Amino acid sequence: MKRMGYFDPMRNEYFFDRNRPSFDGILYYYQSGGKIRRPANVPLDVFSDEIIFYELGQEVMDQFREEEGFIKEVEVPLPSNEFHKQFWLLFEYPESSNAARGVALVSVFVIVISIIIFCLETLPEFREEMDIFPSSPPSASPKTITSTFSDPFFIIETACIIWFFFELLVRFLSCPSKREFFNNIMNMIDIVSIVPYFVTLITEIVTTTHKSNTGQNMSLAILRIIRLVRVFRIFKLSRHSKGLQILGQTLKASMRELGLLIFFLFIGVILFSSAIYFAEVDDPNTQFVSIPDGFWWAVVTMTTVGYGDMCPITLGGKIVGTLCAIAGVLTIALPVPVIVSNFNYFYHRETEQEEKQPIAETSDQASKSGNSTKHGSSSSLNKANGKY
Repeated sequence: MKRMGYFDPMRNEYFFDRNRPSFDGILYYYQSGGKIRRPANVPLDVFSDEIIFYELGQEVMDQFREEEGFIKEVEVPLPSNEFHKQFWLLFEYPESSNAARGVALVSVFVIVISIIIFCLETLPEFREEMDIFPSSPPSASPKTITSTFSDPFFIIETACIIWFFFELLVRFLSCPSKREFFNNIMNMIDIVSIVPYFVTLITEIVTTTHKSNTGQNMSLAILRIIRLVRVFRIFKLSRHSKGLQILGQTLKASMRELGLLIFFLFIGVILFSSAIYFAEVDDPNTQFVSIPDGFWWAVVTMTTVGYGDMCPITLGGKIVGTLCAIAGVLTIALPVPVIVSNFNYFYHRETEQEEKQPIAETSDQASKSGNSTKHGSSSSLNKANGKY
């Protein structure tokens, strides 16, 4: 009944107005007993459409994608408990439902607010230098902790931490594997992003309890370091950003090239800092009084930044500086194409994975429609397969 829309009674034959070169691969699938091969002159998307039209099935589509070099999608583990599964999908996979998208938007909003607060609290008009980072210990310790806990920035930070801690706790309790939870770099970033708050809180309380100058100076030094760690909270955005995930995958895949880049840069710094020192050593006004002093100049020159805080003044030094700049351009430019190629690979792979789900859904719908409905025309069959 489905074929009747394609039957030509005048010629007593069936005519499928489809891509003709693709049919060689479809026919070969039946002749070879299940081997799918795409003709060389047929694009990938066109042949995928033909597989869907002729209803070869999802297994054939997966086989075709695997033979074409697409990475097979890893099966995502889910909790066995249905209650845990719902919470895991809600907080871990924003694409699973509208509620999950809402939770992701709230999480992104809180992350942005916390980053804005982190930046604004360092402005002179919003910062009380003597209360937060005093150069000498204040005489009244209770004033410090009172001003800290009543600070609007601290209150907003506390609200953000409550959400981060709640989100982390729910995901930990509902995750399918506690061991894999801690092996995930994104979860470690979440933990690191909330630890500074609790360390700051404990340090403030200890500072109030112990009034010694040495203890306060040490606690303030710890606070400065801990508050700096808060900046890594921006990496929490990578959980909700495909672009940052692609960038992370690119850097991970390009570690060898980045290592070569740093190695070449290290060799160039040693070479040209030594050369600039001996080229300028006889000039009394030189800024290159030793080889280690030339390291900074070599790095800045090879990376083509050129701050100008250190510069050669002799003819020999200028020649060395010229060679250093040229060598720096070549050193940095050589590994870049490989890194760009890796980025393009991961970008296109992510795009293909996003397109794969609609194709699979279309194929399933076509299969169900073919088993439950009768098609009397070419347009109705194409529409059932998602094509107009």
